[in-house]
Amino acid sequence: MTQVETQIGGAAARPSLSGWSELWRKEDWWAVWLGLAIVIIGLFLFSQGGSWRWVAVLPPRWTSLAQLSQHFAGNWLRYVSQFVLWYAAFSAALKAMGRHAREFLPAFAFVYVLSVLVFIAGQWDVATYYGFEAPLVALLVGLIIANVIGLPKWLDAGFRVEFYIKTAIVLLGATVPFTLIAWAGPVAILQASIVSLVTFGVIYVVATRLGLDRRLAATLGVGGAVCGVSAAIAVAGAVGARKEHAPIAITLVLLWAIAMIFILPFVAHAIGLSPGVGGAWIGTSEFADAAGLAAAQTYAGLAGNSGAGGGDQAVLAFTLMKVVGRDVWIGIWAFALAIVATTRWERGVTGRKASPAEIWWRFPKFVIGFFAASLLLTIATSSYALDDFNRVVNPSLVAPIKDLRTWAFIFCFLSIGLTTRFRELAAAGVKPFLAFSSGVIVNVPLGFLLSAWVFASYWTNLSP
Repeated sequence: MTQVETQIGGAAARPSLSGWSELWRKEDWWAVWLGLAIVIIGLFLFSQGGSWRWVAVLPPRWTSLAQLSQHFAGNWLRYVSQFVLWYAAFSAALKAMGRHAREFLPAFAFVYVLSVLVFIAGQWDVATYYGFEAPLVALLVGLIIANVIGLPKWLDAGFRVEFYIKTAIVLLGATVPFTLIAWAGPVAILQASIVSLVTFGVIYVVATRLGLDRRLAATLGVGGAVCGVSAAIAVAGAVGARKEHAPIAITLVLLWAIAMIFILPFVAHAIGLSPGVGGAWIGTSEFADAAGLAAAQTYAGLAGNSGAGGGDQAVLAFTLMKVVGRDVWIGIWAFALAIVATTRWERGVTGRKASPAEIWWRFPKFVIGFFAASLLLTIATSSYALDDFNRVVNPSLVAPIKDLRTWAFIFCFLSIGLTTRFRELAAAGVKPFLAFSSGVIVNVPLGFLLSAWVFASYWTNLSP
């Protein structure tokens, strides 16, 4: 956890940068530049009939070692090229920020090779069946290595948790164009908003009543209300959280996210929910995209061909609720809480009024990248109807960017696991667990009520 805490704690403190220099000396901005560069290049390639597909290679779903051998024999050059691309991008940014890129090379090589192995494990049909998608496998492998085996200190240079997740969040924006939000419909947006607001409110109130720091309460609340890891890191920086706050929230998010993989799909199947309603409930109640997608895919398999749209309807409903509806709240919460923290919480401690410049400094700039990427995709695809978007734009433009985003998430989850020490997290006590769990107690039945009763007709008739 040391490296995670150092990075997150450093993000909360104001560095000695001023003026325009922060545009090339601050990690937030470099995440924006790298993410938008990938999106812009992807748009150019798409306009010329090309794609990021060649370099955005992924290990395939597999059942035998022969399949894996055949895949890597024919695609090894693509993996080498992908490694060079990621290393060149991250190392150039680190060098511009005054870091030693030479130390980063061997450490990132370790992260990348381990990420490939993790991806292979996550693509195994047995792992897929039980809901262990690659990002979750990355976290579990990292936790085992860090807490059982241990690693040399020099590898810490490659565990750039925040940099990886910030870049992934910018790329996430490219997979959520505003047109997709409009296609999701007012019902999906309304349900996601209700869940986000209520879950945050419950966790925050319980946490503060238990005596927890308001900044930790806010980090826990947004981690449960939106998309756990991404939201926790974004809000921790926005509110000036202590270095240990985000790792606590991340651990609790992932603990409950993994548990929900094994609870929600099977409960939904046992009570006979339609695929659309079940997928919406999972999207409303899960706490992480990777875990939620694993749960939705599990339910899609359990639901089979029942209901309109069959199993695909479950995945679509989950996507509208979680990836489109709730994830958009990352930027909203970060912006709102940055203002609250600087104008109210810290003013009460320091006795001085925060300046607009301080609010701007605190605001996580990669959230701007998220919306900028979404806007670029919206403008570029505004002439496409939904069917054409799914048939033409998604496979050639959005899907490859999404695959690159998945790699960045795996780098992040693996780095979190490799830097997390259970004995240090235990020192936080039981109060954060109780506060976050209160959100779970409210979130799950609220999601069921909204999905299976209030908006049931919408989700039942959803067309993939």
